[in-house]
Amino acid sequence: MTEAVEDAEAGAPAAAGPDDAAAGGPTDADWAAAVAAVRDLRADARVLLICHVNPDGDALGSMLGFALGLRRLGVRQLQATFPGPAGVPEPFRWLPGVELLVSQDDAYPDPDLVICFDAASESRLGDLADRLATAGTALVLDHHASNTGFGTVNLVDPHAAATSVVALGLLDRLGVTVDAPTATGLYVALTTDTGSFRFEATTPAVHEMAARLLATGIRPGDISRQVFDTRPFGAVRLFGEVLGRATLEPAAAAGHGLVWTYATHDDLARHDQPAYVLEALIDSVRCTAEADVSCVVKQSGEAEWAVSLRSKGAVDVSRVAVGLGGGGHRFAAGFTGRGPIDAVVAGIRAALPTAVLIPRA
Repeated sequence: MTEAVEDAEAGAPAAAGPDDAAAGGPTDADWAAAVAAVRDLRADARVLLICHVNPDGDALGSMLGFALGLRRLGVRQLQATFPGPAGVPEPFRWLPGVELLVSQDDAYPDPDLVICFDAASESRLGDLADRLATAGTALVLDHHASNTGFGTVNLVDPHAAATSVVALGLLDRLGVTVDAPTATGLYVALTTDTGSFRFEATTPAVHEMAARLLATGIRPGDISRQVFDTRPFGAVRLFGEVLGRATLEPAAAAGHGLVWTYATHDDLARHDQPAYVLEALIDSVRCTAEADVSCVVKQSGEAEWAVSLRSKGAVDVSRVAVGLGGGGHRFAAGFTGRGPIDAVVAGIRAALPTAVLIPRA
């Protein structure tokens, strides 16, 4: 991505409230239903795994890692896919299990079991959302509090650092021994969604899971280099140009500060780069010392923008994103903006004071 934390379902429904079913995580009954959904499959059953549009490290890593686990369990008619163009972002093309990927047009039209990864709502499945109706059972694995519970069986844990935490929990309950190829995908998912273990979601349990995955023999240095530290020179030049137009607004967010920049289709074309390279740009913006909130506005269509928001802790950016039609986590969120860039940023600027968690000293 390699954006360390997904934009948390830009365009998804509002973040869940305290009474939402997902707030406490999966129940024993949920886990039992998920295990049964897999265990009760016929030998000739067709299983379709789907992750969200514009897949990131957690979506792809969780899905492919789990797919390899299902292979070890004996599932043979198995496909993995995601909506939109079939190309996998460069940082993830080496992942074990990519050979299981098919285009959305070639995906089973009526699978016996569909398993969705890292998607908080049906809308994030794009043209593949119809498989929820044609499948015998729809199993959802996710960690977003904004999840709508759209599956037949829902394993949604908003306290999990990544969807791969939920995926590993189900593999364990299925009795699957995690080998190095399976661990690779799960580790990529975990490290991307925790920002290489830099973000608040990094708990002792996260490090314990990482240690368990590393014990299979995977090489964290090689993985980090491929996921985080490899970028075409054209992307380096593009980043320099886009960062050069960054704007700092120290008075925004009730004095906590906002830093933002934007990138257009013309920028991508000028440097001959695909859109996914911009997903890592937020990490270069969010390091600004004078701003708690960082924002990157990326053109996604005519007068349409994919907006990434980050906070260092003083502002709940999910409140901002929800108010603007998106969703996300407290420190990482996103939404789809429409209209001129100045109008999109003005909407963010106006919403920030209501999302401040820590008054300015």
